[in-house]
Parts: sequence; C-alpha cells; structure tokens
Amino acid sequence: MATSLTTLAEHACCGGRQGFYRHESATIGLPMQFGLFQPPLALAGTPVPLLVYLAGLTCNEETFAIKAGAQRFAAQHQLMLLTPDTSPRIAGIAGATADWDFGEGAGFYLDATVEPWRRHWRMASYVSGELRELVLQAFPARADRVGIFGHSMGGHGALTLALREPARWQSVSAFAPIAAPMRAPWGIKAFGGYLGGDATSNAAEWARHDATELVKAGARVPPLLIDQGLADPFLPEQLHPDLFEAACTAAGQPLLLRRHAGYDHGYYFISTFIADHIEHHARRLDA
Repeated sequence: MATSLTTLAEHACCGGRQGFYRHESATIGLPMQFGLFQPPLALAGTPVPLLVYLAGLTCNEETFAIKAGAQRFAAQHQLMLLTPDTSPRIAGIAGATADWDFGEGAGFYLDATVEPWRRHWRMASYVSGELRELVLQAFPARADRVGIFGHSMGGHGALTLALREPARWQSVSAFAPIAAPMRAPWGIKAFGGYLGGDATSNAAEWARHDATELVKAGARVPPLLIDQGLADPFLPEQLHPDLFEAACTAAGQPLLLRRHAGYDHGYYFISTFIADHIEHHARRLDA
C-alpha cells in the first residue's frame, strides 16, 4: 500500500475487506477520505475490476458502504468498490456548512471555477484523476476495467463524468440521478455558486455538467441502467429522468430506465436494486 495512505479502519466483510482511508490530496489541497471494499480475489493479490460509487447530498465515504448492502454482491462478482467523500471538508470557507445542498457534503462532482470555491472544490478532477490513480496504484485493481455509478447528486456525477470522458469508464449506471440539473433547483443553485452566472449567461459551461445536454451534444457511453422510484418526493422538481430519456432516445444512446412504483429516494430503494446494478457492471467489466 502506498505510504501516502492512512488506514482509518478495516473490517472483514463478505469474505473480503471493507476499509476506510485518508490521504493528502494534491488536487483538492486538503485531506480526503474514501472507502474501499476489496473482494476475496483482490485480497489474494489478483487484480480485479474497479467500480466507483458516487454518493448524494449530505453523504460521505461511509454512507453507501453501511447502507446499500453492496459488498455481498461485489464479492460474488469479484468487483472492488470505491466510495469517495462527496466534497472537501473543513476548508475554512465562510458559509461552507450553512446549507445542506451546497458546500460541504455537496460537491456536485465538478471543478468549481469561481471564488471562493475553485481552489478546493475540484471533485471532477479528484474522482476521475487523482483518486482513481491512487487506488489503481495502491490496490490490485485493473486500470482497463473501471466502472462508475451513483445516487442522486452522485448519479448526476456518474453520468456527467462518464459522458465527458467515456474512455475512462467501461460501465455506467445510476439511481435516481439529477439528470437535467440546469432545470433543477439543486443544480441551478450549485452551478450558480460553483460555476458562476446562470443558465443563460454561462450556458456553455453549465451544459458541460448536465447529462441531458451532454447527450444532446453528441456524448455517448456504454449502455446505461437507471432506476427511479415513482414515490420519490424529488422526482417532479429535481430529477427529470424523462428529459434524459427523451434525449437518449433521440440520440440513439442505449438506456434502460426502470420506474418502480412505491419506492422513494433513499437507501431502502437502493438496497432493493443494488444486486441488479452490480450485475450490470460485472457484465460490462467482464468480471
């Protein structure tokens, strides 16, 4: 293991190991923490595919590991699971903890371009670059077999990071993603704060972080799986899967969008369908 990593905790889990680690991030300019599940083959030293999960608003590197029940299925398919934190922490920025949907816990997986956020809020470069390379170097993961998925804000991140750099990601899926953030209050608030301007004055920059707009502009990824609960209170105003579905249909981007009556936005929903997502990625990653 790389000497730059500090082990915070490690737990035997489903025949593998769930660990939590800290490192000094050059990209963020602050310490960052992440979780990593290693399946049995990885513990034996055999390189396995890597699957990155991006969590949603207010979450951290532990949320998915504790709540989703994904390790059992990742162990069956011999997939390594990486869970980054959702933003920098203790950055010394006034107002960074004032709102639950902006600042700490709400990095939106983009690189901020305006003050005071642009120095530390560089989650796109961190996830796609520094953290990915750190894990590939420090653990037995395959650099040619890396997938990404996420939930809500993290679903937005998974879709946009993959659409912007498709060569980096061999599989993609999402739970209840913010699929058209330029039309969602969460996205409008985040984009205005981190990128500046609005959907008119800074349209080109905003569109680079909107999955629906990226598909319309020609971006493509491997076949997508998205699950959406129909009892999700955020569905009408914040998520807009119908707009993303329409863009994919018009563009010929393969998408399986499954709608589930009675399911809401939380981890009871995610834990119900997590096995399907792990299997989706395992097929694409040839695990």
